[in-house]
Amino acid sequence: MTNSDRETPFQQIDYNLLFILFLLICSSCIAIYSAVGQYEGNFVIKQMFWYSVGFVAIAFVMILDFDQFLKLSWYIYGLGLFLLSGITVIPMVDPNAGTPDAIVPLINGAQSWYRVGGISFQPSELMKVALIITIANVITIHNERYKDRLIRDDLLLLGKVMLVSIPPVFLVVTQPDLGTTLVFIAIIASLILVSGIRWRIILLLTLIFVMFISALVMTYLYFPEFFLQYILEGYQLNRFYGWLQPYEFEQGFGFQLVKSLLAIGSGQLYGKGFTEGNVYFPEAQTDFIFSVIGEEFGFMGTSFIISLFFLLIYRIIHAALESNDPFGSYLCAGVIGMITFQVFQNIGMTIGLLPITGIPLPFISYGGSSTLASMIAIGLVLNVRSRTRNYMFD
Repeated sequence: MTNSDRETPFQQIDYNLLFILFLLICSSCIAIYSAVGQYEGNFVIKQMFWYSVGFVAIAFVMILDFDQFLKLSWYIYGLGLFLLSGITVIPMVDPNAGTPDAIVPLINGAQSWYRVGGISFQPSELMKVALIITIANVITIHNERYKDRLIRDDLLLLGKVMLVSIPPVFLVVTQPDLGTTLVFIAIIASLILVSGIRWRIILLLTLIFVMFISALVMTYLYFPEFFLQYILEGYQLNRFYGWLQPYEFEQGFGFQLVKSLLAIGSGQLYGKGFTEGNVYFPEAQTDFIFSVIGEEFGFMGTSFIISLFFLLIYRIIHAALESNDPFGSYLCAGVIGMITFQVFQNIGMTIGLLPITGIPLPFISYGGSSTLASMIAIGLVLNVRSRTRNYMFD
């Protein structure tokens, strides 16, 4: 027996990871306070409430051994699908659907939220965590059953992952929510990469994906009416116009990107100072919080935020590599895929590198559902790390 066997999980918490999370929370509160000067209501207090709920969720996740999530994964997955399905079903029976008082309101052309008692909740955020747990379960059980893997075994595993992934992806696509769909794909891809599937199969999947994107582009160029009717909504396509030619559509689709580039560029090296930003953003505290940081704290401020995310991902990778249990490693890999893609996409869209998709910056952007889902994901990582045993002889 090692010394670590006598310790409780709460005595083996990764305090480096928690300290990084604490710095991200402080940065979030500072940025949100500065961003919401033109709005009524204390958004910082609201965000602190969600952080508090998130820490309670982390404590709850830490109480259970992560092996318990292996047993509960299908129940969690079913609950996530049930909540996602409700988004589609409720508007069909609610006569007030699409109005501000509706249970499932229409916001920015999408039906992605429940609204009850003035509190909005986005089930697709928690479905991200459910998808990580369930796919990790599928990979773990498959790899235990097929130790001497053949190509057909790899294809079987790939088929299982696809069967688990298709229902939530389909439900999110029909909302429609392109940003969350891309996050789901990032989670699925990250778990496939570490699942042990042969690289030739992964390369083939990559080629198929590239051909699919090429087919979409060709369809838009040669059959635009079909494309607009069956593939992308008009407002979603407008985002691409605003991304590719922001200054040509400055008063419309490109308004947010032009303002974002102006804010980040005017911040220069050290920024204009706390609460000294003067570039107006609609709902700046959510998707474009990074632009606010760039304007008020400049290159130094944005570099600090990016460095925190690098350190966060490094600690999660460390937990994945040190884990004695494959299921724990897969959980960490899924969290890495989720957070890394969201950070890359959010920052990329604020500087014009990627199209605007409405993906929040994890732990920084204002938003209850996103914050709670990210905190639960960190709870899973802390759980895996706290139950990792280090032995003198492996």
